[in-house]
Amino acid sequence: MKQKKFARVIRMAVLPVLITALTGCSGNNTELPADTASQSGASEAVQESAASSEAGTAAESNTEYIIRLGHSDTEDNLLHISLTHYAEWVKEQTDGRVLVRLYPNEELGDNTEMAQQLVTGELDAMMMPQGVEATYAPKIATLGLPFLFSSYEQAWAVMDDQEVAEGLTEGLDDYNLVQLAFWENGMRQITNSAREVNTPEDMAGLRMRIPDDSMTASIMKALGAAPTTFSWSRTYEALKQGTFDGQENPIANIYANSIQDVNKYMTITNHKYESKNLVFSSGAWNKLPKDIQAVLQEGAKTFGQEHREAVASAQDEQLKELKDAGMIVNETPEIDAFKEATRSVYTNFELQNEWTVDLVAKIRAITAQKEN
Repeated sequence: MKQKKFARVIRMAVLPVLITALTGCSGNNTELPADTASQSGASEAVQESAASSEAGTAAESNTEYIIRLGHSDTEDNLLHISLTHYAEWVKEQTDGRVLVRLYPNEELGDNTEMAQQLVTGELDAMMMPQGVEATYAPKIATLGLPFLFSSYEQAWAVMDDQEVAEGLTEGLDDYNLVQLAFWENGMRQITNSAREVNTPEDMAGLRMRIPDDSMTASIMKALGAAPTTFSWSRTYEALKQGTFDGQENPIANIYANSIQDVNKYMTITNHKYESKNLVFSSGAWNKLPKDIQAVLQEGAKTFGQEHREAVASAQDEQLKELKDAGMIVNETPEIDAFKEATRSVYTNFELQNEWTVDLVAKIRAITAQKEN
């Protein structure tokens, strides 16, 4: 896959490796559960390389806490770039006491697997897409209802409303989860290698890769496509081999993963919004001192805002580069037809959840103040 760099973003230097096993630190140091060698296959998968790269550095390191944070995106993705800024800022604010170690590109498992590792305490933190998070906090799936938002500003206003935000994450604590902040994934678009998509009828029969997200599955089925849940890190090869005709994702992800090399067509539908959120295992979180928690919380909000703005501001330039690379982009599909075709998604969601009508009404009241 072709690696790309977005011109407006200067990537942080690779974080220096600072520490060996925490058992070599002083008695006051905390060893977060995910750093224990025997706890999971995901931990074991990175043990050898971590140990070899860190050898000989413990004596000069004053790191007390290692936080293992996994996500599914590439190192070229704007999310990973903002996470490196977050990790460096946390290190500076804590005078080196805290090392946030990043594991991108599904190194520790796909999003569903990493979420399960949080629940069991085998992983400290991850960037959790709202579709996966809805398994543990069902109300957050509401953000993904088709065409609920017409702009990023509308979606952000909803997530910045404290009352609504607390409701969206309700239930996480029942699963040993703590959300620090809403980050970004983005407005989702459709790509495929079969044909230009202008109406819902053009979606008929398209084999679409989708994330582990029941709302996305409902939308794709309503449009007549054939969706299948599949790992994001393996999607490029699956598209290249013809396992799928297409996929749907925000422009930032399409760009970072060079999807234009394997899908000729893109349709700007903005059919669904998705957040991707910084979530901790409460077991790891509760072992941290209050002052460290405060730093992590503040930074999560600050760099979540940075990532949010980066995704939105980069979109036009990224789309231009995708076109320049040969991607055929339909920016004016028959959106009203897409909205009509997905009305059943609302009906079914309301039937499944008695709180849907009231929550959607609250969201629409907020978004009405942000109408374009």
